[in-house]
Amino acid sequence: MKYKFSITVLLLLVALAAARAQVASHASTLDTKAPTPQNQVTGKPVARVNGVALTDRDLLQEMFAIFPYARQHNGFPKSEEAEIRKGALDMIVFEELVYQEAERRKMTVLPAKLDLAAADLRARFKSPEEYQQFLQTEFKGSRPLLLKKIRRSMLIEALLQAEVQNKSAVSLAEAKAFYDQNPARFETTESFTLQTITILPPAKPAPEQLGNERKRAEEALRQAKATKNAEEFGLLAEKISEDDYRVNMGEHKPADRTQMPPPVLQAVLAMQPGQISDLIQVEQAYTIIRLGAHNPAGKKKFAEVKDALQKELQKKKTNQLRVELDRKLRKSARVELLSEPGVG
Repeated sequence: MKYKFSITVLLLLVALAAARAQVASHASTLDTKAPTPQNQVTGKPVARVNGVALTDRDLLQEMFAIFPYARQHNGFPKSEEAEIRKGALDMIVFEELVYQEAERRKMTVLPAKLDLAAADLRARFKSPEEYQQFLQTEFKGSRPLLLKKIRRSMLIEALLQAEVQNKSAVSLAEAKAFYDQNPARFETTESFTLQTITILPPAKPAPEQLGNERKRAEEALRQAKATKNAEEFGLLAEKISEDDYRVNMGEHKPADRTQMPPPVLQAVLAMQPGQISDLIQVEQAYTIIRLGAHNPAGKKKFAEVKDALQKELQKKKTNQLRVELDRKLRKSARVELLSEPGVG
């Protein structure tokens, strides 16, 4: 907890340099033939919050935070770019509102913590020269400007800690109450965990080919029966199976019994975990099954779900608190969203 603020600051600030380098190298989206004005940094405002301008540089930095893979793919996917941009714009406006609220409350940052964050940032660079280049490029060589940026980030985090994180904790009693009030949520149907090896016929098999498929399936069965565990069966599935599950060692997600083909259900009901079936014919395909588990219908115990449930409820509560805080801050603020990054 002690170093959380510095990690956040480092990521934000180092992203500035990375985003700038990315834009300089790739001025387009995934279609590199046509430059995309939305991703070119001009320094012009994309929004104003109580008169404070937020620039396209701030916007692009946040877009990279949302979709870091853009650096690997030479830009943002065209099908997602508008949504990423909207989410980034909403976020930088929200952060500015939070920062201004922190200043209004006269929240402070201890000099020692500010110096520690600055030292952590400097340690991220491979050499003093690289750090100085970053300082010159992003802050005109001014350490006070850098410290101002760090202080802003720390104030944002401090206010969010007070208004969101500290209020979003979910106790074990709250999780248990949710569990008791939503029994259907934790009921499970009878299901089976299994691996398969499937031999598929040609799209339009000739009569003589059907016999060949049977022989191939019998040879696959012989090899499957020789496997000693799930890993060996999975490796064999990767090698000889012809269904889509071969890329996952033949493993399926738990299958509800009501969704299973009758021949398959009949086979697995007669099997014990670890057993391998004989050939099962489903239409023209031959399938071999290794049963991983037979999960009876029932209800998950609270002890089984409490950790995941607490995290889920806390995440939901965190999101609600952030939305409420955003709404509250916007209510008394003047927020102008400009139609294009360069409008100002």
